[in-house]
Amino acid sequence: MASVSTAPSAGDDAPLPIPNLALPQLAFVLTEPKAQHKREGAQERLLKGIEDDEMAPYLSHLTSTSVLPPQSDLLSRLQQRNKDELARLDTKLEDAKTNLGETEVSDVLRERAMYLARIGEKDEAVKAYEEAFEKSAGKGTKIDLVLSIIRIGFFHSDHELVMSNIDRAQKLVDEGGDWDRRNRLKVYEGVHLLSIRNFKKGADLLLDALPTFTATELIEYDDFVVLCVLAGVLALERKDLKKKVIDAPEVIAVVPNVPTIKNFAESLYKSDYATFFRCLATVEEHHFLPSRLLSVHSRYYTRELRVKAYAQLLESYRSVTLESLCSAFGVSKEWLDNDLARFISSGRLTCTIDRVNGVVETHRPDAKNARYNAVIKQGDAVLTSVQRLSRVIG
Repeated sequence: MASVSTAPSAGDDAPLPIPNLALPQLAFVLTEPKAQHKREGAQERLLKGIEDDEMAPYLSHLTSTSVLPPQSDLLSRLQQRNKDELARLDTKLEDAKTNLGETEVSDVLRERAMYLARIGEKDEAVKAYEEAFEKSAGKGTKIDLVLSIIRIGFFHSDHELVMSNIDRAQKLVDEGGDWDRRNRLKVYEGVHLLSIRNFKKGADLLLDALPTFTATELIEYDDFVVLCVLAGVLALERKDLKKKVIDAPEVIAVVPNVPTIKNFAESLYKSDYATFFRCLATVEEHHFLPSRLLSVHSRYYTRELRVKAYAQLLESYRSVTLESLCSAFGVSKEWLDNDLARFISSGRLTCTIDRVNGVVETHRPDAKNARYNAVIKQGDAVLTSVQRLSRVIG
């Protein structure tokens, strides 16, 4: 995670980063074999974060699943802190119910829910947020509570909890949420969509939120910009990639500080395919394989971008030699032959390989014939509908 954020300020009432989503990422790094190069200091940072947030339930989970070695002394201390703080909050809640008004009761319920989320007590935290939701009157407060539940879902990798509450938050926003909460929800949904491999819609939402990003409680600003670049390179057409990613002021400001992604988008746009393939390998190593969010999509992402690069180059030629392609992409002839063959056989590339002459020939469908066929299909569909309607009327 980036340590310095250059995001615009969200104000004093910005949501707190609870639960701390950096911690499950550190836990992932400790258990993922392909993230070994990210492990230095990860266990120490994870334990410090757990102690700072008094996370006895989360520590118990990590030690029981062998993510961390036994931490009996630390666990005992944190369990006592949890017990004392929850007792204090319960007393405070009873006092508010007895002596104070609905507003004070709602405030204590939110405080208790936040503490349960902070320590990693998932089910009790969700239950507490739901109780706070029922006692809260303002639309903005209700949206904030649902966003908090979504963060719990992200923390515990509960996709169902995330999806159901994104839909719930969207309904609340549509009923009268302010601009800031609407923008935050775009980020939450965009990040979720990337986690379920919907890069197209995810990219649209993230890039739309890029100029006014404030959701640092979910993801740090530099990491968010990197996600925008990763999603945009895959999802956008070439002209949109230039406009929305390469020339975006936010990307221009951040990407030079991230060497692993510095030339990624621009090399594809400029058709510098050898550089692009090297950047793609670096992106896979540093941003996909070690990422709790993206690791399961690593093979898909690299495959789709190879197809995109091949198609972009081949659309300029009727035929091109394998030698030229190898030179352009900076790979061996045998590797390229096998890679192209896989995509051709699956229908992803409309070309053939003439191995005897060492040539790749492209097969573009004639545009006029394609339009003619489309009109015929549409006409058939209209005729079928008319015939069905006439039978119903008759």
